[in-house]
Amino acid sequence: LIFMDHSFEMLLKAAILHKGGKIREKRAKETIGFSSCVRRAFSVATVRFLSAEEVLTLQSLNGLRDAAQNYTLEMSEQYLYFQAQAGLTLFRDIVRKVFNIELKTELPIRVLPLSTTPPVDIHAFFNTEVEEIKTLLQPNSRKKLEAIEKLRALAIMENSIQGNESQPSNAELRNLSSKLKEGSTWNQIFPGVSTLSFTQNGYGPSLDLRIVKQEGIPVQVVPEGTPGAAVVAIKRVNE
Repeated sequence: LIFMDHSFEMLLKAAILHKGGKIREKRAKETIGFSSCVRRAFSVATVRFLSAEEVLTLQSLNGLRDAAQNYTLEMSEQYLYFQAQAGLTLFRDIVRKVFNIELKTELPIRVLPLSTTPPVDIHAFFNTEVEEIKTLLQPNSRKKLEAIEKLRALAIMENSIQGNESQPSNAELRNLSSKLKEGSTWNQIFPGVSTLSFTQNGYGPSLDLRIVKQEGIPVQVVPEGTPGAAVVAIKRVNE
């Protein structure tokens, strides 16, 4: 996750420069960070090369990277797979769209599988993860810490969908745990995730996997230049 996040930041900066944009604010000593790169690549008309759904993929990856760097993060093989495969697909899309380069021509010929047990459906995956967390939260299980760290990974994706770039707090994670123990379903505590699905094309090393939103769900856009704001948030269906 850390290496993927850094790779995307470098790619986004290269793409912004390639399209005539800037990656350094006036009189700033450092170039802009990951979030500013994403915001600029999405909302600046002369630069734009990211769609709302591509932004969601990047926000989710960046949130997970922050957690992996600064917290203890517990992710299943399936969860890591769809983040990595969706990330690889998006990386390839940006390289093709901005630089007109086919990524496969620049990579070694060897084939390295991302996973031997890939998930098929995001809803089935979240349901399985939540049921496992409920088991870990049962009295006398002595695995509540593991449950919290698995819950953190899921909450990060929900936050990214809601346009929230901050990490879930301990209080928020305890609240989610309480709701699960009270019998709440996964789509009740993760309503944003319930609006998403996978699309898959091809197979093997040619597999494309993208995270897409349901038709008809409005997207709220926060323009470049809004301090501390998230880039995009998919509103809940019932709003």
